[in-house]
Amino acid sequence: MSLELDSRQRAMLEAMGVQVWWPETPPAELPAEPAHAAPVATAAPVRQATEPARAAAPTQRTERPTGIASMSWPQLQAAVAGCEACALCRTRTQTVFGVGPQPGDTPPQVDWLIVGEAPGENEDLQGEPFVGQAGKLLDNMLKAVGLSRHGNAPLKGAFIANVLKCRPPGNRNPSPEEVAQCLPYLQRQVALLQPKIIVAAGRFAVQALLQETVPDVHAQPLGKLRGRVHRYQGVPVVVTYHPAYLLRALPEKAKTWADLCLALEALDAP
Repeated sequence: MSLELDSRQRAMLEAMGVQVWWPETPPAELPAEPAHAAPVATAAPVRQATEPARAAAPTQRTERPTGIASMSWPQLQAAVAGCEACALCRTRTQTVFGVGPQPGDTPPQVDWLIVGEAPGENEDLQGEPFVGQAGKLLDNMLKAVGLSRHGNAPLKGAFIANVLKCRPPGNRNPSPEEVAQCLPYLQRQVALLQPKIIVAAGRFAVQALLQETVPDVHAQPLGKLRGRVHRYQGVPVVVTYHPAYLLRALPEKAKTWADLCLALEALDAP
């Protein structure tokens, strides 16, 4: 609805102290705006003149930090925390570096390294791998062989990490590019931790660690890779199922116990 005032009505309103705005050109004579026309620039309000300009959000990923293979433990932690090498940096709450006993400026002194696939929703919120129901199951599995993630006596410590340090949205499977971008961080963790045994839990962990030693590892079912000791950079690797899978397939827990016993044997082997 439009309000059209003649000169007498305008004069009455002005006498009452009411200011009235009306277009210089009658509405009928205004040109029609194209469907995708750019908005007309207008002067910014005075209050915005002193506000600093806000930088636009980045639309492209930055390069992964260089020199990962020679980083110290604190440098590696900082590089992971600030990584923007793939699009997962835009959807994460925080990165998930890993957890183990004796946190600080030096790598934990551990014999066992547990490698999972990628953070889930709880891990993304808490910044620690394997929390929630899958984490409780993993803790119970480790306790059964005398281990814990924090190394509380009388249990020995194990370091727990994931291939990916950021959560894929919706807990989807990681893409090959995401794995490739994150893998150097895990490789450096292994080099600094110097574990005596690695337990690879889940398909993507197995593929990342064994891609150079097992032909067609991406096409191999996990069940066929179990039951024998593999190698990664000279470190024995035992393949097992991911705890989240075990929550859905309870009969497979017995196989996972056999995998942990195999890891114990490999650890004690000369």
